[in-house]
Amino acid sequence: MKEEEEPEEEEEEELGHAETYAEYMPIKLKIGERHPDPVVETSSLSSVTPPNVWYRLSIPEETIDRGWLSALQLEAITYACQQHETFLPNADRAAYLIGDGAGVGKGRTIAGIIYENYLLGRKRSLWFSVSNDLKYDAERDLRDIGAKNIQVHSLNKVLKNASVIFATYSSLIGESQSGGKYKTRFKQLLHWCGDDFDGVIVFDECHKAKNVCPIGSSKPTKTGLAVLELQNKLPKARVVYASATGASEPRNMAYMNRLGIWGDGTPFKEFTNFIQAVERRGVGAMEIVAMDMKLRGMYIARQLSFQGVTFKIEEVPLTQDYIKMYNKSVRLWVSAREKFQQAANLMDAEQRMKKSMWGQFWSAHQRFFKYLCIASKVRRVVQLAREEVKNGKCVVIGLQSTGEARTLEALEEGGGELNDFVSTAKGVLQSLVEKHFPAPDRQKLFSLLGIDLSAKKTPSPVETAAEQKAKSEPEESSCVTSHDAVEDAQQMKRELLEKLEKLAEDLPPNTLDELIDELGGPENVAEMTGRKGRVVSNDDGSISYESRSELDVPVEILNLTEKQRFMDGEKNIAIISEAASSGISLQADRRVKNQRRRVHMTLELPWSADRAIQQFGRTHRSNQVTAPEYVFLISELAGEQRFASIVAKRLESLGALTHGDRRATETRDLSRFNFDNKYGRNALEIVMKSIVNLDSPLVSPPYDFEGDFFKGKIFLFLKCNNQIRNGLIDYNNIGKFLNRILGMEVQQQNALFQYFSDTLNAVVQNAKKNGRYDMGILDLGSGDEKVKKVDVKKFLTPGYSTSGHVELYTVYTHSTKLTAKQCLYYFPAGLISKSFLEVVLAVLMFGFLVADRRGNCKKASVGLQCEIGLRCRTYYVLCGSVLSVWTKVEGVLASVSGSNVKMQIVRLRTEDGQRIVGLIIPANCVAPLTNILSSSDQSQQLAVQQQQMWQQLHPQSISHTANT
Repeated sequence: MKEEEEPEEEEEEELGHAETYAEYMPIKLKIGERHPDPVVETSSLSSVTPPNVWYRLSIPEETIDRGWLSALQLEAITYACQQHETFLPNADRAAYLIGDGAGVGKGRTIAGIIYENYLLGRKRSLWFSVSNDLKYDAERDLRDIGAKNIQVHSLNKVLKNASVIFATYSSLIGESQSGGKYKTRFKQLLHWCGDDFDGVIVFDECHKAKNVCPIGSSKPTKTGLAVLELQNKLPKARVVYASATGASEPRNMAYMNRLGIWGDGTPFKEFTNFIQAVERRGVGAMEIVAMDMKLRGMYIARQLSFQGVTFKIEEVPLTQDYIKMYNKSVRLWVSAREKFQQAANLMDAEQRMKKSMWGQFWSAHQRFFKYLCIASKVRRVVQLAREEVKNGKCVVIGLQSTGEARTLEALEEGGGELNDFVSTAKGVLQSLVEKHFPAPDRQKLFSLLGIDLSAKKTPSPVETAAEQKAKSEPEESSCVTSHDAVEDAQQMKRELLEKLEKLAEDLPPNTLDELIDELGGPENVAEMTGRKGRVVSNDDGSISYESRSELDVPVEILNLTEKQRFMDGEKNIAIISEAASSGISLQADRRVKNQRRRVHMTLELPWSADRAIQQFGRTHRSNQVTAPEYVFLISELAGEQRFASIVAKRLESLGALTHGDRRATETRDLSRFNFDNKYGRNALEIVMKSIVNLDSPLVSPPYDFEGDFFKGKIFLFLKCNNQIRNGLIDYNNIGKFLNRILGMEVQQQNALFQYFSDTLNAVVQNAKKNGRYDMGILDLGSGDEKVKKVDVKKFLTPGYSTSGHVELYTVYTHSTKLTAKQCLYYFPAGLISKSFLEVVLAVLMFGFLVADRRGNCKKASVGLQCEIGLRCRTYYVLCGSVLSVWTKVEGVLASVSGSNVKMQIVRLRTEDGQRIVGLIIPANCVAPLTNILSSSDQSQQLAVQQQQMWQQLHPQSISHTANT
């Protein structure tokens, strides 16, 4: 790129990252004992001050003085009850969102809210969660805070005088089997609540109600719709949303309609308007939402300090034997794809049938290679686990699935006996071929045509009748062809199954069974999963299937028993699946015998951050002696980056929304695997165009690559394998691309992924050079930079409870250090005529130098001051309740800077110690925005005066618990 065309990089140069977390202490509430463990909040959220506390708790002094509820928990209870005293413009009672992570005591906080309302005469509450087992935790939490008289009953045992009904989300959509008055549990609950219900409804682990807002062609879930309907039917209920992962993506907030972020009296008429605005403006917009919710008093999010926790990614090399097995599997799947296509054509399959078939095919394809990815790491996990136990630690291994379904199928096929460990991967492909290969059984074919084979003596008349029947009923038999075609398709099916049997000798066994066997068997490993049995090796070398239940321990409580054995130190290795990832505590608790440090190994990355956080929270909790070590195992297979990328995307978004700062999760070091973003999609489009144009002169990307991967074997391979090439091509779907390259041989897979990765890096660097890269929250006033507050203008903003405000700060920054890059901007090679000493003196005297840049500055081209290389800068930062004036800001930004300009959040600390977090307003947007905010400020002042008069005339509307 020519020197005069080089764009400036002032944002990347001047703005850096500061600390991610800040120690958390309640600011506005001064009651209660300190929480037993260090708790932190992201420094972004800590820069936002919550509203003043006017609500006075009714919880007994004994509960507070004895520390049964800590100061942190009392704060959340107070703000929740205070928020419940306000109503939205549509007359629904406002709700509260608890985003606390594992270890802060979310269960006790919920119990405290229920207890507070119980003491004030609201005796009935609903508590929804993900598992019936957590009912016992709810009872324990109420008992621990001194509310032992509050009885908890399951939904299937609803008593007329019950205090708390505990139910799962699945039971909310269940139907009553008793055939009584109320056909559904939902109607039964509504009847129990009554028409004027104003008690508490807790949606614990509320991320289970996500997907209310459909994405693409998906439909909203019944659970999500039921959660929405329950809130609509009970408008006066005191709703609490509680989950550390409740807002992992803004799209999953659709059920939180009581927060008042969208709807009447807000800038967003519908939830879809809110989503479009947030997603269009990038990470910065999501951070504004989290900070604004805390500012308004509807949200709180703390988490255990990660001090002492270590994170490590262990990349596992592939053995030659594994690579050979993997490549054989690839070739079999390529063959399978060809045969599925040929058979479907022979059968003249309908479009709907083909769509279903290919859906099943690619789903099985993804699961098959996922199991192979996991299998590549088993040996390394076993090695690491043995080393850690030998070093005086204990190990928790995290899996998502157990493969039990395939084990039971194999057991049935073997007549109840097994002669070897079951291969889950083999089962996936075998099931696909047997159930979904388009080769109808001949008996079923003629049955479909209504022909009785038993009445026919010779095959010839049967075939003739079949042909005549097919001709006379063309519509019914459109997917049925001649006998020869059916035989050919069936032959293809048999060949596929025969090839699979040959490959099965090399395929890995069930991961969970192999792990337990390699780590010493069930007597050494505590298994906490949802499966009922397992395959074990006996002393004589034979293999058998056995039930997990024991003589004195029924399978229903086996997981709790196994947990106790682990916590007592009887077993130093535990394996947990998703089924055991909610509610179970495995930390090095001070109250248990086994206080060895936990090493939590993630063998199979969860499919979403929701699941990931649930699993990580098992070993990092309150009252622990030591924090855990986390080890993420990822193989050298490029395609496995698919699973890492999904988790990374969710974790990054999760950090922005549930903790107000996307960098809150970056310490997990998974951000480098996040490809599913606009930069990844841009890179994918470049790669896809390259693949499409293999038969013509190659399309070079608009970046300076040497082109090794274009010219290498990878593209020759793709050119010769149209089956794979055609399966890859999708310009927008990163997930599909990363799934499909799993079906390529190891060398080609890694080479193609490397090309994609290099392209992505180039796209990101190009975005940074052009000032278009979304870097989330950036920092001013750290290191050698000083920040001085020059001016501040305040404007009132509308709100459904109390009027908020926004401030427009003018700040001036001055760097005491001139960087080499800044010098190079002004004195590129060949232009320098002054001596180095003259340059230094000029910098010391004036703080910056002016040089001829031939009008290349992007800011200068739009009439703004060119600031390239300057040590002194001026910024305009909008702080406060930005969400309430969102549409006004949007309108100004769009009219001046374009609709796709990113919302850049900045965090700064002034010379006098003031901390400010807000949205950077471009200088050319300041005047029009100030005019708009000033006009709305006047009308808002009038509204405030009217509200104050109304409160004076209606003092009874203020809660009797208010602290005047």
